[in-house]
Amino acid sequence: MVEKRFTNKVVVVTGATKGIGLACAERLKKEGAIVCAIQRGHSTFFDSFEFDLSKEQDCSMSIDAIIKKHGHIDALINNAGMMKESSILDTSLEEWNKTLAVNLTAPFLLTKFCMPFLIKSKGSIVNIGSIEGIGANPNHASYCASKAGLHGLTRAIAVDHGKDNVRCNAVAPGWIDTELNEDFINSMPDSEQFRNSIGSIHPVNRTGKTEEVASLVAWLASTESSFVTGQVYTIDGGRMAKISLPTP
Repeated sequence: MVEKRFTNKVVVVTGATKGIGLACAERLKKEGAIVCAIQRGHSTFFDSFEFDLSKEQDCSMSIDAIIKKHGHIDALINNAGMMKESSILDTSLEEWNKTLAVNLTAPFLLTKFCMPFLIKSKGSIVNIGSIEGIGANPNHASYCASKAGLHGLTRAIAVDHGKDNVRCNAVAPGWIDTELNEDFINSMPDSEQFRNSIGSIHPVNRTGKTEEVASLVAWLASTESSFVTGQVYTIDGGRMAKISLPTP
């Protein structure tokens, strides 16, 4: 039986149409939350708010719309993100700015606009970072920079607003079975070989599931984690703990 830790709680989730965002929204809804999903497209399963989070005005209007409809906000899950694969030499300033706008500036703005309401509700923020905010895959300069920045922003918010009884934490997922990672696998020269071997870089010998990330997010957003703030939780099947060896 699923716990009901979020009954009558209004939880904002960005990018809730697929992947980790969808899994988080589904988990929170099962636990009784009124899930307000913000993204460009329409979300069929949740209270949908269609805005472009790369724009400051849209970030502000999205929170205004949620408050107008529901009157309060109890948690914010900053999940929406994008990844552009290119080297530093091939990354344009436009591409760099777009990645940071979605992955880092949008969470900053949404947190800023939500904060007065989170202070009232003694709420919680969970940012979806990445192990690439800790390490780096090739050709991910803008993505790595944005996620490392999001981890830093997480700590800063926790320090500044702990006195207001607002907590802020992040999760740093590793290889999770999402549409984004499936597209990456399909771009490989031998996608089947890559798909079959990707689990071997993890001590648990498999990749992660979106539902597993959602479980951690739900705990961090709930009052069960009331003494936890300013932390970045790696959820990667032990990948970052494993020192790589040459392939025999």
